[in-house]
Amino acid sequence: MTLSLQMILIVIITIYTFSLVVIFLYSLVQLHLLIRYQRLKTNPSTVEPSADFEPYVTVQLPIYNEFYVVERLIDATAQLNYPAKKLEIQVLDDSTDETVDLVAKKVQEYQEQGIQISHIRRKLRTGFKAGALKYGLEKAKGDFVAVFDADFVPNPDFIRKSIPYFKDPEIGLVQTRWGHLNRNYSILTKTLAFALDAHFTIEQSGRNSGNSFINFNGTCGIWRKSCIFDAGNWQGDTLTEDLDLSYRAQLKGWKFKYLEDYFSPGELPPVMSAIKSQQYRWTKGGAENAKKHLWSILKTNHSLVTKWHAAFHLLNSAVFIFIFLSAITSIPLMILLHQSNFSDIFFLYASAFLVSFFIYAAYYYASFKSAVSPKKKSLMPFLKIYPVFLSVSMGLSLHNTVAVLEGYLGRKTSFIRTPKFNILKKMDSWKENIYVSKTIHPLTLIEGLLSVYFASGLYLAIIYNNFSLSVFHLMLTFGFATVFYYSVFQNFVKTS
Repeated sequence: MTLSLQMILIVIITIYTFSLVVIFLYSLVQLHLLIRYQRLKTNPSTVEPSADFEPYVTVQLPIYNEFYVVERLIDATAQLNYPAKKLEIQVLDDSTDETVDLVAKKVQEYQEQGIQISHIRRKLRTGFKAGALKYGLEKAKGDFVAVFDADFVPNPDFIRKSIPYFKDPEIGLVQTRWGHLNRNYSILTKTLAFALDAHFTIEQSGRNSGNSFINFNGTCGIWRKSCIFDAGNWQGDTLTEDLDLSYRAQLKGWKFKYLEDYFSPGELPPVMSAIKSQQYRWTKGGAENAKKHLWSILKTNHSLVTKWHAAFHLLNSAVFIFIFLSAITSIPLMILLHQSNFSDIFFLYASAFLVSFFIYAAYYYASFKSAVSPKKKSLMPFLKIYPVFLSVSMGLSLHNTVAVLEGYLGRKTSFIRTPKFNILKKMDSWKENIYVSKTIHPLTLIEGLLSVYFASGLYLAIIYNNFSLSVFHLMLTFGFATVFYYSVFQNFVKTS
C-alpha cells in the first residue's frame, strides 16, 4: 500500500472509529435511563383527583390549515370533563384555507351551547406556533394552560388526571404520554410508534425519575402560566419551541412532572413526506436548542449526572451524523483494509462496539414491552419490528444529518408543519389529501443511490470473503431503499 493510501486509510479509520465511540457513548446514556426506568416501575406514584382543587384552565389549540382533523379536535376538547365556568378553549387559527370556515362554524356551535370557546386569528403568522401560543396567552383567563396539536384527541378526563399535580407550587408543567390512534395502519406508522414509545416510556420517565431535565412534547401537557412568563414566554427562534421553553423553565428552577401511565391519543403521519418534515423539524430544532442552551446547562450547579443527561438530550439528534459517517466510510474502509491485509484484526476490534447494538436492543425491548404488550408475549413481535426500525432510522440518517448541520450552522428555515390526515383504519386513504407534497427533494435521489452504494458492500463481502459488516450493509441497503421507495411512490401514487 502506498503512503498516500495509508494516510487515507488512517483518516477513514479515525472517522469510522470516532463515530462508533460516539454511538457507544450515546448507548450508555440510554442504558442508564433504562436502569432508572426499571427502578421506577417497582415504585410508581399517582395523585388522585380532588374536587377542592379546580383552578381556571385555558386550553389552547394552535392550528394551521388542518382541514381534515380540526373538527375532530374541537369536538374532543369540548367534551373535557371540567367545570364549564372554569374552562375556556382558544382555537388559535393561523389557517389560510377552508379550515377557517370549519373552525368558525364549530366555535359558533359550541358557543351556543354555553361553552367558553373563542376563534382567535392573527394578521401575521409571526413566530409560527410559538407566536400563536404567545398571542393566545395574552388573552388567556386561566392560571393553567393546556396545549393540544391538531392531530390529537384529548380524553375527557385529561384535565382531571393532570391538574392535581399542580398542588405542588414548584411544578411548572405536567406532560402526558402520547398514544397512537393508527399504530397498525402501515409499516411506517408501526415503525414511528415503536420509536416514539421509547421516548415516552424510558426516556421521559427515566429522566424525570432522576430529576434530570425533560421536555414538553409540544402537545398533551399543561403549563402553569406563571412558569411560562417566568421562563421568558414562548419564543420562535428555534423550530422546537417546546424544547426551548422546557429548558428555560427548568434552568429557572421549575420542576416538571411526567405521567407515563396516562396517555393522550394522537395520529401518526402515514406517508414518508410527512414523516420527513416532522423529523426535519425535530432534529434541526434539537440542534438549534443545543446551540442555545448547552453552555448554560454546563455552567449551572446541577450534578454531573444531570449535566451529562442534559447534554446528550440536547445533542441527541447529532447521533444521526455519526450513524451516517460510520455508514458512508464503511465501504472504502473494507476496500483499503483488504489491501492492507489486516482487515480481520480491525473488524475484530470494531466488533467490540456490538455492545451498543445489544444495549439498544434491551432499551427498545423494554419500551416495546411496556408500551404495547406488557401482559402478552412480546419477544417475537419485537424481533419483527426492531430490525425494520433500525433500518429505516439508518435510511433517514442523510436527511436528518442535513437538518442537524443546518441547525448547528444557524441556517434559518420556515416552520414546516406536519400534514394531518384523519387516517385511523387500514381502509382509510390519504391519497386525496391536499397537503401531501408532490415534489421530489434532491436528497431523495441521493437516498436511492445510497441504497445501491450499500448493496455494493454486500457484493464486496462475497468477493473478499469478509462478512463482518454484511448485516450492517444489509440494513443500510434496506433502509435507504425503503425511504427512497416511499418518498417516490407516495408522491406519485394515483388518487382514486
